[in-house]
Amino acid sequence: MTGHGQDDLEQDAIQYLNTEPVDPIAQLQKEIDAGRVKLEFDKKNGYLRSVLKSLRITPSSQVLTFAKTSLQRERINPRQPRALYFNDQTYIGFVQDSPLLEISTTDPQLGGTFYLLPQTPVAKPKFVRQSYECLQCHSGSLTNGVSGHIMRSVYPRLDGQPEFRAGTFLTSDQSPFNERWGGWYVTGKHGFMRHLGNAMATGDGETVLMDREAGANVTELNKIVDVSPYLTPYSDIVALMALGHQVNLHNMITRANWHTRMATQYETQLNKELGRPAGSHLESTLSRIKSVCEPLVRGLLFYKAEPFPCPITGTSGYTEAFAKQGITDTKGRSLREFDLKKRLFKRPCSYLIYSPEFSALPPMAKEYVYRRLWEILSNTDKSADFAYLSEADCAAIREILCDTKPEFMQYKPK
Repeated sequence: MTGHGQDDLEQDAIQYLNTEPVDPIAQLQKEIDAGRVKLEFDKKNGYLRSVLKSLRITPSSQVLTFAKTSLQRERINPRQPRALYFNDQTYIGFVQDSPLLEISTTDPQLGGTFYLLPQTPVAKPKFVRQSYECLQCHSGSLTNGVSGHIMRSVYPRLDGQPEFRAGTFLTSDQSPFNERWGGWYVTGKHGFMRHLGNAMATGDGETVLMDREAGANVTELNKIVDVSPYLTPYSDIVALMALGHQVNLHNMITRANWHTRMATQYETQLNKELGRPAGSHLESTLSRIKSVCEPLVRGLLFYKAEPFPCPITGTSGYTEAFAKQGITDTKGRSLREFDLKKRLFKRPCSYLIYSPEFSALPPMAKEYVYRRLWEILSNTDKSADFAYLSEADCAAIREILCDTKPEFMQYKPK
């Protein structure tokens, strides 16, 4: 294994390779082994439908990518895109005529974990955990130095091969709209905004051309690609935007977790060696925790998220399916309600604050994040960085969290 972040995997505080995961796939495998869950196999899609049902992943989350940037790149091209289906923790990759399903999921302590499921009918299918090969890409600069997930935008050639000399982009909330989804199919309405989806690159070397107009405001893919092998005929724009948000935030949560654990373990050892009282905090420890938790706070609050100059509309029903899963407060409000007129969500605080990964943050990391959220949402922090949050935004987010996340109240300033 090579690349930035590989050394952190082997730290005593992390032990990524030697720790048994408890992610959703590990839990599903236990249910299969015990006979409590049976995966059904069909000739068209293998175990795909059954896996999605078992993990409560809606088929309307389907997005399609035709760029050759993943494990099965030889099987992927514009005529045969790779389908991704996802929920808050798990991503399922399906490629036509492949003997494997690819799975990327999130473990509360390990971050991104990776599996393959052979597409062969057997009584008790086995998810096979992958480490070394997947981590060559999924643990380095593209994932912020942790074991994580990647959403990438490229300039794809007619065969799906990226023209790397022209550059690539990691997709997040902050990505300019015109840099998103190169190498992806996109269905939905987005007005006069233009993206890189539904188009192939022409030209030579660093100079490439993309027909953004032809790929804009596409509502069905039947005229572009045969979608009959897939569960829906869409690659929903709202699902793509939610995917970009949570992939990036998952990596921020993992980074805050890992670096806090490493910092506090080092501090504990140093205190012992120097005869200091247990629990004494070094300034360097607090600084290190701040350096990884402040970006997480900002990610949770959609800091510098690209605004929408015109409304966005999805096609697959994902918008409605996603919102129905929300935990609501006493007024019926939820952090999963989309806005899609001027920004992604009606209330700019991420639903991943309810995730097992966030809940598993070390105490010092969680204390930092909650303290900063209270400062920002109570307008104690009056810096210009958070001026985009209106008083109504802050009040609604604060009230929803107080109603739906009891531990948030524990950190309320006295």
